[in-house]
Amino acid sequence: MAKTAKRMQNALEGIDREKLYTVEEAVKELKSRSKVKFDETIEVAMNLGVDPRHADQMVRGVVSLPHGTGKTMRVAVFARAEKADEAKAAGADVVGAEDLMEDIQKGNMNFDRVIATPDMMAVVGRLGKVLGPKGLMPNPKLGTVTMDVKAAVEAAKAGQVEYRVEKAGIVHGGVGKVSFDEAQIVENAKAFIGAVVKAKPTGAKGTYVKKIALSSSMGPGLKIDTGVIEA
Repeated sequence: MAKTAKRMQNALEGIDREKLYTVEEAVKELKSRSKVKFDETIEVAMNLGVDPRHADQMVRGVVSLPHGTGKTMRVAVFARAEKADEAKAAGADVVGAEDLMEDIQKGNMNFDRVIATPDMMAVVGRLGKVLGPKGLMPNPKLGTVTMDVKAAVEAAKAGQVEYRVEKAGIVHGGVGKVSFDEAQIVENAKAFIGAVVKAKPTGAKGTYVKKIALSSSMGPGLKIDTGVIEA
């Protein structure tokens, strides 16, 4: 049996692994136990009662966190002419068309979000096998295929988080840094959880939110009481 690392043993000391915490309690506990020398990310993980292999049980969307993620988001935009200028003015890190496609094909992917104007999707579509597996393919349902590139870039830069359920029914996302105030992390976490709850698909049967856990990069996962999240 694998041994628990000393660091994790120390992190788990005094924690009741079966206790159900409120979001506020969990955030306070995680902040107080952070002992590492870098600014840890606080992450929410949700186990959902869905089977994403069925289209009517897919859970995917975006949520704008009230206090951002604490992470610098690099944004790439596929656009031409005035829309390219608009994207640059809004703060996009990489802007282009066929030239950007060729860069990506060469393996240059120093960005976290891809936005495209509708007329550029014929070009972007050729990158499906590259962007798709990384969850970076622009999608009109997520607001990343749009003529309003200014708003899309600004939203991404301001801390908009994209979430997508994995094969095992898990949705997770970063909701801030340990250095944030407790209230900021709590608001961000509740915004993320609330967005996933509202995104309940029509095909979901039975209990939708099975489990929720809040954790830090190097800390323990704390169970959240789903009873106070979803009636």
